[in-house]
Formats: sequence, structure tokens, C-alpha cells
Amino acid sequence: MFGFTTQYLTRNGEPWFPVMGEIHYSRYPREEWRSSLYKMKAGGVTIVSSYVIWIHHEEVEGEVDFNGNKDLRAFLQACKECNLYVFLRIGPWCHGEVRNGGFPDWLLRYKIRSNDPEYIQQAERFYSLIYEQARGLLFKDGGPVIGIQIENEYGHCGGLTGSDGEEHMRCLSEIAKKTGFDVPFYTATGWGGAVTGGLLPVMGGYCEAPWDQRTVEIEPSGNYIFTHERNDHNIGSDHHFGEGITFDITKFPYLTAELGGGLQVTRHRRPVATASDIGAMSLVKLGSGANMLGYYMYHGGTNPKGRLSTLQESRATGYLNDLPELSYDFRAPIGEYGQITDTFKEIKLLSLFIADFGGELAKMPAYIPSENPLKPDNLTDLRWSIRHNGTWGFVFVNNYQRRREMAEHSGVMLDISVNGTSVKTTAINVKNGDYFFYPFNMPVHGGIIKWATATPLCRDGTTTVFYGDKDAVFMTEGSPDYRLISREEAKNAYTLNGRMIISEFPVIEDGEGWVALTSESVEGCCELTELSNGKYLVKLKYPEFGDYWFLRVGYRGESAKAFVDGELIADDFYAGQPWTIGLKHFGLPGEIIFEIEELRGGDGIYLEKWPDLENGKIRRVDAVSMTRLLSIKYN
Repeated sequence: MFGFTTQYLTRNGEPWFPVMGEIHYSRYPREEWRSSLYKMKAGGVTIVSSYVIWIHHEEVEGEVDFNGNKDLRAFLQACKECNLYVFLRIGPWCHGEVRNGGFPDWLLRYKIRSNDPEYIQQAERFYSLIYEQARGLLFKDGGPVIGIQIENEYGHCGGLTGSDGEEHMRCLSEIAKKTGFDVPFYTATGWGGAVTGGLLPVMGGYCEAPWDQRTVEIEPSGNYIFTHERNDHNIGSDHHFGEGITFDITKFPYLTAELGGGLQVTRHRRPVATASDIGAMSLVKLGSGANMLGYYMYHGGTNPKGRLSTLQESRATGYLNDLPELSYDFRAPIGEYGQITDTFKEIKLLSLFIADFGGELAKMPAYIPSENPLKPDNLTDLRWSIRHNGTWGFVFVNNYQRRREMAEHSGVMLDISVNGTSVKTTAINVKNGDYFFYPFNMPVHGGIIKWATATPLCRDGTTTVFYGDKDAVFMTEGSPDYRLISREEAKNAYTLNGRMIISEFPVIEDGEGWVALTSESVEGCCELTELSNGKYLVKLKYPEFGDYWFLRVGYRGESAKAFVDGELIADDFYAGQPWTIGLKHFGLPGEIIFEIEELRGGDGIYLEKWPDLENGKIRRVDAVSMTRLLSIKYN
């Protein structure tokens, strides 16, 4: 049923363009899994990916834990019930901003990530533990698991290189298959010179690099340039600057598994990924020929608490970055507590399009005009590409470079030539920050859209829905059935059983039907008191209905921690935005103590925007407020 060609994935023999989103079950409450999976599905995700993090399951040697939030089997069953496919990333090493890259401390006595027989034996045992959880839930058995990723960034961020590295990847692949992992797809991350062992390579791309060891504004990201190069050289640059890829790109489709759905800030570097940052980067990957959009992370989470130590990546454990002890929000499309963000709506514009037109797009190679800029510091020349199948297709334009000002282009006439025939277009104006794609010769019900200055979103019955300016141009042939809505309306669009609806509030499945997730601010539910320098008490009270409560904390400082009854429940590295805490995760506490660490001007921290300091320093909670989320049946 599943396979791949050199250009795209296939399902039932037809081109298949999936959208993949990462969520870590062991970083999120079990009772919320289904709700979150349905949110991901509403965002257009068709494949759920997740690391299986060894230290989360066997922190103490021989004491294996697949219970509670770590119940992998229950998570896979939830994915099946939500009708979502799964890619399991089984390591053994994962990274994932976890202590030891996911390895338990006790494993470090072996020659890790090597071909040493003792380490291989331990890896095989770990794979066997995972397989027992997945037994009966592989696709061949009617389950959701269609893919297995072996290792991560192997030969780039640690591990062996060259022929020894390839041998290691093949060895792990053979062990996985011998263990029982019989699935349609076996993948390996391919960026930065990583070895793949002949597996299906998946690529990545992030809009910035919070792992970069510098604390200054860094070079503009190359992920905003249309290119046939699939490699992001900046991933893992804390280890070393990325090298070229080790596989033949002519033999494999262009698939991504780690487009940054956001960024997880580090203590020394705190860039903030915006919805436009992620939206523009995703569009450029489409225009460069990508035939799977895979986001890491799509859903944030919280690190579990360890029995022997904290479980985050840190310099104390020999890594190069300090991460929050608990928070793994990642500024993802769905946040640490399940809150839907602006990024969710932004990239949904693409996933709705892919759901209805991805099969056709997958058959369209990318053609990148030779006059395109080759480097992202060229902020003058227009960036554009074409994908077409010899008859019709799409032109992609990007005039967005994160944190840079782009030259504007007025009256642009694009030279679109397909099989020697020029496509007639109208002049377009491209402003700083614009990114979009337009169709040409596009067949729709009743006719053809010869050219339009609007972007296709989805099908609503027989009607093709476009979004753009109200004065968008449509050059047509026949009587094409189409409809134009605004971009804001498109961001609020959802598809229910093949029909489009527009809702200010997200509309998702709940297993029984459809619900709208409405939110509202509630006054007078929280009281802030300063206890001492840097320490605050917040008293909370809850009206009688609704249990999805969120506390919004506006503060200034280096970082913040929240305590309930003396126990650390949440933490945050300040990056300039209010901090949101999901109160249901902590039993709707009546009181929370906040401790704010002082931010000083000479702390060696990169912030995109520094707060106003008082005598060169600051630590203060400025305001707190509460909102609640209600699920209302949607008819």
C-alpha cells in the first residue's frame, strides 16, 4: 500500500504528500493525548512522529517504565483511534534536548553509538522493549505505525562517519527488522553529513539556531532561499558546521522531518520564531520541491521529572547548551499545554492545500530560475520558483527573510514557460515580507484557472477556494467553480467531512463529533502579591464551570520558576513574551509561588528585544491574568 519513487511517496500506487507533526507522548499528560491528536489532525497533520526516549523508560538499569504518560502502547492506540499514521523514532540516541541525548546515565559505561558488541546488545534489548509496546499496532497488523526512524543525526552530531558509520546504521536497521519492526518506511536523518545506511533520508530546516554558541545576531537563514540543495548546514552547528549530504538525491524524494515548527530557546540564545517565520520557510520548502512537510515540534510538552536527576540537556552533563529543566514548549504550533497558536493557523494554510492538491503537487518537479539569489544575504533580487507537471502548476514567490528588510518589487512580470509555451500573467507587486504561491493553467470543476493572483486553499464540494486580496485577478477558461476569501478567513478555515467552514475558534473532532474551542478572559480570578525581591504569590479562584484554565504571566527577568506546595511545576527562560501555564495539568491549584531570576545587561544572553532595565537589571512580575477554554458542540 505504501512505497516511494525517486520523486514522492506513494499510497495505493498513487502519489502521496503527507504532513507530519512531532509530539512526544512522554512529555505530555496521557489523559490529554486524544485531544491533542485531534488538534493536530485539524491542523492537517496526517502522520504523527515521536521519539521513544530511552532515559524516560529506563532511567534505572533494569527498571523499565511504560506506565502513565510513558505508555507507548496506549499512545499508539490513541493514534489509531484518531485515524492518524505514526512514524516512531526509536533511536537509540535521539537528542531531543534530553539529558545525554536520551541515553540513561548507566548506558554511558558502554562505547555508545559504536559498533561495539556490548553496546549493540543493549540497543537490541531497547528495540525489543519498544517492539513489545508496538506489537499488533504496526500497519501490517491493522495498526497506525507505518515508519521507523533509525538513530538521529548519526555521523553529524556524534557517532561514526564514513563506511564505519554506514555499517552501524545498517546494523541497527537489521536489528530493528529482526526484532519485528516490519513497516513500509525506514528513515534516517540526512543533514550535515549524517550517514543514512541506505535508508530513506529525511531532512530538516530551522529559521534560526538557538544552539549556536554566539550571543549576537547571526547570519540570515538559508531556509528562505529557493534551492535544490536539501541540506541545512546550520542544524547541529554547536557540534560543527554541517557538511554536504552523503546520499544521492536523485534516488530519493525530498522529504522533511524536522522543519522547525518553532524554536526551543537555550539559556544563552533566545530567538523567537513567529508564525510568519515558519510560514515563509515552509512555503520555500514547497517551492524547492519538498514532498513531505514534517514539523519538529508540532506540539510542545514538559520534561518528566527524573528519579536520579533532571532530564534536560545541560552544560553540566557535558553538552553545549542549557535548557529549561521542565519546559519543552518549543514555541510550537500547539504549545506546551495544548494551546493553539498563530503558527498553527499559518501553516494550516499549506496543510489544507496539501490535503486536497498534494497528490498533484507531488508529481510536479521544482524549477528554480537561474537568476534567483544563491545566498540569503541578497535582500534585493526576487526569489521565486515554479512547480509544474508540463501542463499546469504553481509559481512560488518569497520576499521574506527573517529579521531583515527586503527590497520591494513593483509591476513584476514573471517569465513562466511550460514546454516552450509562455503563460500569460498580470503584473504583480511584491512587498517586503510577502510570501505566496499562485496557480497557472489549473484545472478546477467547470473550467481552468489560466492565472490568478490568489492562492488555492482547499476544495469545498466542487468549489475550489482561493484566498487573497478582494481585487485579486482571475483569468479563466470555461466556467470554473471557484470562490475567493480573505487570508484571515483562510487562516480560520477548517474542513469537516470534505466541506469547508470558517470559524474564529478552532473546530476539532472529539471522538463523537465536532467541537469549537472557545476561549475567554475572566476578570478577578487571580490576585498578585509581591512577597520579597523576586518572589511573588498568585492566588487563584475558578468559576463553577470549565476546567481548562490558563494563567498568563507577564514578567521581566532572566528566567522564572513556578511552585505549588513547594514543588517545582513549571519554568521559563525569558524571551520577551508572556508566559502561559496550563493550570489543569496541576490540578487547578489555589496558589502558585513564582521566583524570578534577575536579568542583567552583561549576562551574555542573546535576546531579540531587551526589556527596559532598572539600574542595569530587572526581575519583576508586571501582570497576571486568566483565560479559560471551553469545548462547545459544533453543529
